[in-house]
Amino acid sequence: MVESAGHLNPGDPEVALSRFVLGEPAAPAGDALVELVRHVWVARWDVPPGEVRTQRVLTYPAANAVLQPSGATLHGPSRVLATQDLAGRSWVVGVLLRPAATRVLTATEPARLVGRGEALPGAPLPAVASAMGQARDAADRAVAALLRAWLTPVADRVDDAGRLANAACRVAEERADVLRVADLADLLGTTTRTLSRVVRQHTGLTPKWLIECRRLQAAATTLFADPSTDLAGLAADLGYTDQAHFTRRYRAVVGETPARTRRHAPAAA
Repeated sequence: MVESAGHLNPGDPEVALSRFVLGEPAAPAGDALVELVRHVWVARWDVPPGEVRTQRVLTYPAANAVLQPSGATLHGPSRVLATQDLAGRSWVVGVLLRPAATRVLTATEPARLVGRGEALPGAPLPAVASAMGQARDAADRAVAALLRAWLTPVADRVDDAGRLANAACRVAEERADVLRVADLADLLGTTTRTLSRVVRQHTGLTPKWLIECRRLQAAATTLFADPSTDLAGLAADLGYTDQAHFTRRYRAVVGETPARTRRHAPAAA
């Protein structure tokens, strides 16, 4: 099974991706950023004139802070596969946030941000844009420092409910044996009612969706990386009752059939 990172066609030669973390969980006193930021991703592209590179992403159940030349935006999670057409030469810096982050970065209810975005006026966009003019490694170091300075004071506002939402998303993603909301609640030492309330308050989604997201990310990335994967076996490995059930859910979330995902793989390669 291929471990999913959400990005379903990372092989485009004109698109360079880098990823790094901001928090330091091994620090003696811990690092508050660990509960706010999952990682930073940076994309740079230089696409020939008249051509377009379509990027396909099945997002994590959390928001992204996105900084690019056109502005800074807080994007909520999407329930379906998202696509972005890249043309010309440019860049984007994204901060993949933990579920706890949305409520401390905006007054907007997370449910209103699902599948949508809003302006993020507090982001250090001018400084990041200046840093992105440097060589890649130097730019990434400078961007990391700028983001740490911006987000560390925000991270101190994460509370116990936010940490529970973070834990729910982490366990739902990492534990392939968790197929029911009750299983997730038991592992976290809470009730299904409390779990549902906290997850919805911080992501706008449900605990059931956290489990579904992990399964379908794994399925989509596996099919893209290995188009010969047996669908019946994949469905069984992911805990679906049968191939037909798997295909219905896959189409509803990813927006295409498993067969179409397979066809994307040779084209991208």
